[in-house]
Amino acid sequence: MLGIFICEDNEIQRKRMEDVVNKHLLSDDLDMELALSADNPHDLLTYIKANEIQSGLYFLDVDLQSDINGIELAAEIKKIDLSAVVVFITTHSELVHYAFKLKVEAMEYIIKDLLPEEIEQRVVECMQVAYERFLGGRRMRVKYFTAKVGTQRVNIPYNDILFFESSFESRNKIFLHKVNGTLEFYGTIGATAKLSLPFCNIHQSFTVNVNHVKSVDVATREATVVDGTILPVAKRRLTYLLKDMEHTKDR
Repeated sequence: MLGIFICEDNEIQRKRMEDVVNKHLLSDDLDMELALSADNPHDLLTYIKANEIQSGLYFLDVDLQSDINGIELAAEIKKIDLSAVVVFITTHSELVHYAFKLKVEAMEYIIKDLLPEEIEQRVVECMQVAYERFLGGRRMRVKYFTAKVGTQRVNIPYNDILFFESSFESRNKIFLHKVNGTLEFYGTIGATAKLSLPFCNIHQSFTVNVNHVKSVDVATREATVVDGTILPVAKRRLTYLLKDMEHTKDR
């Protein structure tokens, strides 16, 4: 879901922005939400840090009554959210050069002196473009592994998977170890061995996500995963693992 963020210290103008955003969200049924509307830039920064926001759309007033202005706020946002889409709303068009000085790329500059319907149109257009970029980026970046768990099919992002482990009790069951838990489903390690990078089959009982391999001890043929789990590596699979790790590092 694409989160939308507003930072505007004028309560009337902030409410007006909230109404425009919510109106469009309701009418178009998009996978977006108004995640936060704030008058304090530091509240916004605290929120996106705590929630690890990675692809937000930000409507920022330039002339914030704070120790930082909207352009400086945008620069701080982009240190946290590398995919941030920024829209400045301002009465100070002369400050645009300051954004270039701080190397803050903005999708749009909306001048507050425009008619309300013109501002609404510009806001809606920004939302549509940002959403299209979000969907395009998500399709390119995120891959999922689908597992049948009970009567449900569950999609797990590749990046959330640490490794697959065959069940000691049944070769037809797999434990999928995630960053935040474990799933058990029917399957075989042989099937996971056919997955492309970032996965590498390292043993008859294990297929690991090489992006989550912290280190490999060549002497003992053991791979340490980022959660501290130590996995055995078959002698004939060691070279493949090291090559795959180098390959993903260079991508």
